[in-house]
Amino acid sequence: MAKLYFYYSAMNAGKSTTLLQSDYNYRERGMRTLLFTPVIDERFGIGKVTSRLGIQAEAIPFTGDDDLFVHIRKEHATNPIHCIFIDEAQFLNKKQVLQLTLVCDRLGIPVLCYGIRTDFQGEPFEGSMYLLAWAEELCEIKTVCRSGKKATMNARLDEHGNQVLEGAQVDIGHHYVAMARKHFNLEKVSPIEYEIPPEDAENDDHETRISAA
Repeated sequence: MAKLYFYYSAMNAGKSTTLLQSDYNYRERGMRTLLFTPVIDERFGIGKVTSRLGIQAEAIPFTGDDDLFVHIRKEHATNPIHCIFIDEAQFLNKKQVLQLTLVCDRLGIPVLCYGIRTDFQGEPFEGSMYLLAWAEELCEIKTVCRSGKKATMNARLDEHGNQVLEGAQVDIGHHYVAMARKHFNLEKVSPIEYEIPPEDAENDDHETRISAA
């Protein structure tokens, strides 16, 4: 049975390197693969999957309007496909993730998606949210924060190296760094409003409830 895989990590953990190595392994054995990458990611040119190590492969660029199931079904009918690879999978929309489940379930082709889970404010990307919900296999690619702790968050930095707290969810570029949640300061960056109450206020509230009882 073909499965949907989601390989996730924080930024700069080697996702594209892992994708390209897996793709090479298939092709080395004479198997046909298709690589997809979002049009929006043009850091190294449109339709390119590029590793920080310098290796690169051509990929099919897609937008949010593309039907990935129809595209893959047509290609598969012409020449059988053995595996699908999706780079920067966080930029898929929920309909496209559903289409990829059908590639597995109806066409019998495994789909390997690689991406990050959350944006610079700790908010989940749509594609990642549905991959986490629907993929049979969830695989974490680990990396570390500069503190030495495991990095799970993606901080956006300005031109001075300061962490950006507000802005559009998507801002393609190299100005990101992986951080541990503690150093990311989630409570300050997140759009969810919460402030830790002072301890003395908590004690006063407790005493008020006792007196009322």
